[in-house]
Amino acid sequence: MSRHSLRLRLVLAASGLVALALLLAGFGLVFIFDRILDRRTADDLDRTARYLTGQVRLSPSGSLSLPAEPADPRFATPYGGLYWQIAAPGGAELRSRSLWDAKLSLPVPEAGSASRRLDLAGPDGQRLIAVIRLFALERAGGDVPIAVAVALDRRELAGSRAEFVRLIVPSLGALGLVLALAMWVFVERALRPFHALRDDLRAIREGRRATLPENVPDEVRPLVDGLNQLIEAQDKALARARMQAGDMAHGLKTPLAVLAALARRVVGERPEISGAIDEQVLLMGRQVERSLARARVAAARALGRRSCPVAPVAERLVGALRRLPEADSLRWEVVIPASVAYPAEEGDVTEMLGNLLDNARKWAHRRVRIAAEHRAGRSILTVEDDGPGMSEAAIARIGRGRRWDESVPGTGFGLAIAADIAEETGATLDLGRSPLGGLKVELSWRDVRADTDA
Repeated sequence: MSRHSLRLRLVLAASGLVALALLLAGFGLVFIFDRILDRRTADDLDRTARYLTGQVRLSPSGSLSLPAEPADPRFATPYGGLYWQIAAPGGAELRSRSLWDAKLSLPVPEAGSASRRLDLAGPDGQRLIAVIRLFALERAGGDVPIAVAVALDRRELAGSRAEFVRLIVPSLGALGLVLALAMWVFVERALRPFHALRDDLRAIREGRRATLPENVPDEVRPLVDGLNQLIEAQDKALARARMQAGDMAHGLKTPLAVLAALARRVVGERPEISGAIDEQVLLMGRQVERSLARARVAAARALGRRSCPVAPVAERLVGALRRLPEADSLRWEVVIPASVAYPAEEGDVTEMLGNLLDNARKWAHRRVRIAAEHRAGRSILTVEDDGPGMSEAAIARIGRGRRWDESVPGTGFGLAIAADIAEETGATLDLGRSPLGGLKVELSWRDVRADTDA
């Protein structure tokens, strides 16, 4: 796909949005997991704090005791990551063995708060998540406020978080692949009307349709309506151009015929003037014919250009040429597959091929061959004869629209007209030496079948 492709732009835009959405979703899920993990950890710590609250005792002397400590072995391992601490007014204090010689710096609990979750600095540079509970023990002379704190090293939670990230990354990657596939299907379905429009336009260019179908989505309908209006306008312009070309041909033929008649009238009195006039009339007629052919073919290069099978036209022309003087002795060979078609109107194909065959007839000694084939996505048509052929200088003159040889009437103009029609219809015409010994004309154009199957 090129960088100007609408499909590529849609795919890149959708891929970027999907990637951004997955990235934000990943951060959001990790954030939510952290919050849930903190809450569940705080709930576990709060249950341990409740247990300690039920076990702590205060002696008459004001010292604290704990008949039964929590069973978790981490409380007994120095710097084991799980800690508890109980404090009372006057400096009375109990700590888990895991704190060893360290001490938690506990803030004063807010009055009336049953529990409070917060972050604390722990021993050995640890960062702790802690839950503090405040309760009162009965004692003669009044209740004594007791603070119980249970804390856990956050590195204990980091492992769970890392495991969650290891699971969520491939999961989001798989989700991204599924979304990419769904996005591709969506883009293809969204562009399907444009694919159908492309095929319909190709059918119009090949003459298989006259207009675009109107059963299209509402978003594409304005484009289809505009193209149908353009096709209609071009059809009208083509009809006007053909009519004007015909009018011009009739308008020019009459003055040229008058000049030719005048030249014949003065042939006895001034033969040199008569011959010059006759030659100029002939040149003007051929140039007019060439210009009209170019104008007609150029006008036909509209959206409704049709393709014409070559074999029937060639057979018809060969049959007509056989009846001409000196042509019945020629050996005509026609090898053209029925699948070969030329992208132009039948009249244009007839004029172009007729000029090529007529030129071959004029110069051939005994043999004329016309063949066609499909080659590498192109159609190749060759017209060959066993005549004298042409020099490179003569081929160059033909390219400039001049006559080849004055000894044969009209020679060169037919080839120039054929070259003009080929150029206007997107084909190429090359002249060279034939294996038969004479001129080889090779006409090449993009295979119409290849257009249809594309």
